[in-house]
Amino acid sequence: MKRLTVAGRLLITALIVAALYFGFTYLGGQKALESMADKARTEEADASPYKVPEPEVTPTSATSMPDNASTDTRTPAFTYTAPVPVNGTLKGVVELGASGFNSFIITVDPQKRWKLEKSEFGNSLVTENMATEEDIRIGLKKYIGSMLDYGVGGKNIHFVVSSGAAKADVTQKITKALKSLGYQVNQVTPAQEGQLALKSVLPSEYTGKAFVTDIGSGNTKISWIENGQVKALETYGAKYFQDGVDDSKVYNEVMGKAKQIPAGLRSTCFIIGGVPFEMAKEVRNGKERYTVLKAPAAYTMENAKSKAGINIYKGIAEATGTNQFVFDWDANFTIGFLLGLP
Repeated sequence: MKRLTVAGRLLITALIVAALYFGFTYLGGQKALESMADKARTEEADASPYKVPEPEVTPTSATSMPDNASTDTRTPAFTYTAPVPVNGTLKGVVELGASGFNSFIITVDPQKRWKLEKSEFGNSLVTENMATEEDIRIGLKKYIGSMLDYGVGGKNIHFVVSSGAAKADVTQKITKALKSLGYQVNQVTPAQEGQLALKSVLPSEYTGKAFVTDIGSGNTKISWIENGQVKALETYGAKYFQDGVDDSKVYNEVMGKAKQIPAGLRSTCFIIGGVPFEMAKEVRNGKERYTVLKAPAAYTMENAKSKAGINIYKGIAEATGTNQFVFDWDANFTIGFLLGLP
């Protein structure tokens, strides 16, 4: 090699390189290089933050979910339809409260089939500017006048004082004024409220398979029919937090009360009250009368009263195992009072 010229050495080197190249290609080296290049490109793509995701595999018809599939935790729709009154009479009832009135006008027939015609909740305007007894009389006359204008006869207008508002000063003043106008004011106990709530909200078809709950501010009433008799229990209301009562104490007492409900009546609960009203608003379908509530854990309300009401709701649900709580948008214990009249 030392005697070779520089040109000769270059020529021999070129021949050796060419021989190695063609030999490498013949033995599949080209494919190996391409494979190594593909692997490098793949690794580069995997490391890139802009990697395009692989397309999802569409499930076959045997495993695909229906178009209307939902993750809603509510129970199946409640399909009951209340019967319509025939040749009914208009009747009105007003619930007296410390901060205002709730009023209802219904049509009811002799078979006690009824339909809500008009309702007003928390009408505080009636109690404003009632500094004297004369102010109260004037305000009540206007309020009664609006019911008369709707078509309710004077003898068919009734007033009920709830157990939670009986001690309020303004309620006592209003009661006195109503009596001076010739109206009887009916005061009810918590047990009577529970019985009246059941009368308005529990359909006859559910007498032997459901119970009723009314979660009010001052107290909660749980009622059902057992051996032909209405049973009603009272426990904490949704404003228990104002008295500094611990959530766990309320929860345990509510559970103890709810466990007294016979097992055969626990499949469905008809529920009314202020906090259930707020819960039902979240899931109401159009103007339906009956709305099935979600499970207690599905609600995340912020204000103290709602949280307390959900704690009560949870206690009842976990004590009974009931998974269908049906809120009735029309029912109220004062309507039950009307249904008990001749």
